[in-house]
Amino acid sequence: MAARGVTGSGSAVAWIESLSPWPEDGFGLERMHDLLERLGHPERAFPAIHVVGTNGKSTATRTIAALLRADGLRAGAYTSPHVSGWAERLDTDSATFEQALERVRPQAEAARATQFEALTAAALAQFAADEVDVAIVEAGLGGRLDATNVLDAKVVLLTNVGLEHTDVLGATREQIAREKLAVAKPGAVVVLGEPEWADLVPANRIVEGGAREAAAAFLGRPVEREVAISLPGRLERRGREIRDGAHNPEAVEWLLERLPDRDYVLCVSILGDKDVDGMLARLVRAGRTLVATSSSNPRSLPAPELARRAQKHFAQVEERSDPAEALARAHELAGPDGNLLVTGSLYLLADLTQSV
Repeated sequence: MAARGVTGSGSAVAWIESLSPWPEDGFGLERMHDLLERLGHPERAFPAIHVVGTNGKSTATRTIAALLRADGLRAGAYTSPHVSGWAERLDTDSATFEQALERVRPQAEAARATQFEALTAAALAQFAADEVDVAIVEAGLGGRLDATNVLDAKVVLLTNVGLEHTDVLGATREQIAREKLAVAKPGAVVVLGEPEWADLVPANRIVEGGAREAAAAFLGRPVEREVAISLPGRLERRGREIRDGAHNPEAVEWLLERLPDRDYVLCVSILGDKDVDGMLARLVRAGRTLVATSSSNPRSLPAPELARRAQKHFAQVEERSDPAEALARAHELAGPDGNLLVTGSLYLLADLTQSV
């Protein structure tokens, strides 16, 4: 399900929000290939870097783009989901995003594309229109059957592998890694954040590392520059609040290592298909008070159920089904000098951004 963001007044945004986020007939690339054929294959107009993995994909994508821009290249970046609004996915403004959607809308309707397929096609067509030197594209779910697996990427970055979407990707980390690395075509350089997966791509040149190494692999030389990027909902500071869309146990561990303090009041929503108990067992290390809520995503665990499951971990648990009311209650519980942590799902953060 795509996160709901700030809806513009134009019909293009209303159209993309009306599309189904999930394929009704199962995952596959047939519709995407059909759509790109109708569009004249914009994905062939530029070289690409493909970013796959469980956590940190959006940050890695934007970091690679920033590094390559600092080196003088025109770099496009495509990420998902969004927090601040739909245009965030294309790293652009709302007017350009509307134009990107309108460019592909007739063909996407003819191909009966899903929401993510239409968004991906819009991004690729926009990059072609912009005559970018390189596009850095984040995969949505997995890799092999993901709509982004239409690129002949020069570089593939696998950030890390955790257990999620096991009903689609497989029950083990190795199965999931294999699905994600299926995007690596012959000749691609594969950059691994976790070197244990090297045996899965024996025909590719392997580099260990992350965003910087991926940028260097594309350039064919080391990257000397330093860049700083920020993304909404990724360790985002808003006064007394820290907002981070940690959505699985590994992401929570990453967050906990970077929190400047403890004793937060937590405002939390978690999707029901995640490792809810594993996340709660870790989140209690950030604070003993939790306000449970539910995002607008249909897969979100209902607030009463999340509160019930949180009670065995937290000293104080309350529930508010509405995210804005939950955040307001968390502020009350924290008091004028307390700290708040808003986490568990990027969809929660998108809802709170939209409600402002």
